[in-house]
Amino acid sequence: MSGLVLKLGPKERVLINGAVIENGDRRSRLSIITPNANILRLRDAIHPEEANTPVRRVCYIAQLVLSGDMEKDDAKMQLLRGIEQLSQVLTDLDSRSLLSRASDEALGGNYYQALKALRGLLPRENRLMAARV
Repeated sequence: MSGLVLKLGPKERVLINGAVIENGDRRSRLSIITPNANILRLRDAIHPEEANTPVRRVCYIAQLVLSGDMEKDDAKMQLLRGIEQLSQVLTDLDSRSLLSRASDEALGGNYYQALKALRGLLPRENRLMAARV
């Protein structure tokens, strides 16, 4: 069986195709079989006021698609443009790999996987921003 497997903690919430689903009192595992389902873990959600750094802004674009607040076609170009801008600054091998994966996933319409790759850049961005201060 292919697809996405979500492992949810007790009372964890996830947004699937616009519906908020809350897990029960125990850990559980959900297999998402439907291809291209829009899924967003609410614990990972970036609130609009938190989209205040370059990587967070690009993540937020992918998140808007997953939450159903932005059309995929409108988001694709913005997302790819943001990834391109990040690739001009984040030139190390690890960042390049994550950006390449995010770009490939966005081109394929896999916004959950694109977001997942972009979120891998957040710790590096946090370190860079802390060093700047």
